Amino acid sequence: MKVGFISLGCNKNLVDTEKTIAIFKEHNYEIVNNPEEAQIIVINTCGFIQSAKEEAINTILEMAQYKKKNCKYLIAMGCLVERYKEELEKELPEVDLYIKYSNYDTLWEQIDSLITKKEEKLKNIKFDDFTDRVISTGKNYAYLKIADGCSNCCSYCAIPKIRGPFKSRKMESILNEAKDLANKGYKEIILTAQDTTKYGIDLYKKPMLAKLLEEICKIEKIKWVRFLYAYPETITDELIKVVKQNPKICNYFDIPIQHISDNVLKRMNRKSSSKSIKDLIKKLRKEIPDVILRTTVMVGFPGETNEDFEELYNFLEDAKFDKLGAFSYSKEEGTAGAYMKNQIHPSTKKSRYNKIMKLQNQISYNNLQKHIGKTFEVMIEYLSPNKKFYIGRSYMDTPEIDGVLYIQNTKKLEEGEFVLCEITDVKDYDLIGKIV
Repeated sequence: MKVGFISLGCNKNLVDTEKTIAIFKEHNYEIVNNPEEAQIIVINTCGFIQSAKEEAINTILEMAQYKKKNCKYLIAMGCLVERYKEELEKELPEVDLYIKYSNYDTLWEQIDSLITKKEEKLKNIKFDDFTDRVISTGKNYAYLKIADGCSNCCSYCAIPKIRGPFKSRKMESILNEAKDLANKGYKEIILTAQDTTKYGIDLYKKPMLAKLLEEICKIEKIKWVRFLYAYPETITDELIKVVKQNPKICNYFDIPIQHISDNVLKRMNRKSSSKSIKDLIKKLRKEIPDVILRTTVMVGFPGETNEDFEELYNFLEDAKFDKLGAFSYSKEEGTAGAYMKNQIHPSTKKSRYNKIMKLQNQISYNNLQKHIGKTFEVMIEYLSPNKKFYIGRSYMDTPEIDGVLYIQNTKKLEEGEFVLCEITDVKDYDLIGKIV
């Protein structure tokens, strides 16, 4: 039978989808990209915030239309299912099987029972330990999940309730997977978790991200290593030193601060403070002068006053992050924030969000302008449809999140090739350059 997949939400979810695709392939199913061809459609859902939940439900409804044609089975899995399985079964009976995240160890048993109608119990696949994957991100880079779950319990976030407490993978397992990816030709490895900088604390009783990075960098065929979601309070001097001293590790820190007002940070149950965040940024820029700093901030958290917002705005104006993502607070049931007083009106949230993004647009443009005339090593990803430009990335950009680099097509280049490129211009959040 032919199976099609849709993966929604974060890159951690994408890794789970890639593992599920591999399980289907091992059982001799054919994987297809066109939903019109698929006899089975699998949707890995996100349930993080309201917009993600709406996207998941709309996708389910859209894919359900194919049951009128070729699709025989529609399967939904992931975070939305973990949170709302019973409600979904009542409201969306078009779905033949809902698989909760907490039941992934019986994932194949559930799927096989649905499709073959067999009642016998199959040997379960321990999902966390299963490392076979069908990489869906192209030939150049792959995500490597080093932990799952979260124990931070921020008052706005439902992830701990969905994914459970923070759970690190054994370093040996991660390194074996990294070697396998390198042998398959992936040149960039992107470490991901809900909180990468806490890697190892549960298993080894101390942070082990720095050690893990050092070990991955020993793998000869890997060219670039980067890590995402580094919480500010657990970025250690040892980690900064390892990044600074190892040329394979991209000088790129993704630090989700969420806010800068101590009043808001405290209500969010964040472990960092305004001073510690500012001190960290100064330290990173002093120790690694060409460091790229990315952050995420939230506007409209319950009780965020005009003064709190202005403090955030003024800080961002001064800090001049290279990359920034912002989102409005989403009231999520089961979280402490949902029960807080002084919920912010949606129009106020939108206004604050727009103000932040307008500011960051100008900051980003000014930051990129400073790179004109500089030369960077760039990974070639693909040729544009009109064949006028190659699309590439330097260490400054994470795929699918940040910008790209447009390179004039003056000579034949191969996908995955590394070239030196001089920056000649800026367009929105992207750079334009030429081969040197």
